Amino acid sequence: MIEPDWPAPPRVRALVTTRDFGDLADEAVRRKLRGLLPAEPSWLKQVHGKRVIDLDRDAAGEADASITRQRGKVAVVKAADCMPVLFTDVDGTSVAAAHAGWRGLAGGVLEETVQAMGVPPQKIIAWLGPAIGPRVYEVGKDVREAFSGYPDAFVPARPGHWLLDLYAVARAKLKGVKAVSGGGFCTYTENKRFFSYRRDKTGARMAALIWLA
Repeated sequence: MIEPDWPAPPRVRALVTTRDFGDLADEAVRRKLRGLLPAEPSWLKQVHGKRVIDLDRDAAGEADASITRQRGKVAVVKAADCMPVLFTDVDGTSVAAAHAGWRGLAGGVLEETVQAMGVPPQKIIAWLGPAIGPRVYEVGKDVREAFSGYPDAFVPARPGHWLLDLYAVARAKLKGVKAVSGGGFCTYTENKRFFSYRRDKTGARMAALIWLA
């Protein structure tokens, strides 16, 4: 497990599973995870989009982020190269989890999550969880064009390809919030610690979870 190192209020709890914890597709692994939590996580059907579900109002469904203000309700996203991003406000009244692969990041899932929390951005803090790192995340022209407004996040690789820093894009998109922590992980190169879809070509996933105690 990873416990985020960020300036969250004491009542905010957050965890990220690692490879050692197990693949979330395994029911035994999910039962083990449930034993660490105050309630069953609100699993989403993730589609690389920008929809945010308010778990206090709607059931978990097709979306890539969720928010809650209710104690004991667990927001969660799964990832294995895409970036999980956790949010809270400085007063600890709301929390959120977002799944930000390049499509969701380009589409605005982080901005939509900040807006859905319903508090001023300057009172929100975010933590960037384990994602594929900038030294190995090679992308083509389609991704380069999707992030044309963030040229500093790219380093040329071979012809027609670039290395993309997902963390740099996320920090730029979250510029209006109070603080952004995390980043610095690499799911691809830290093969003993994390699952990686690009490296392993499997459906194994990790979970990033957050709730109010």
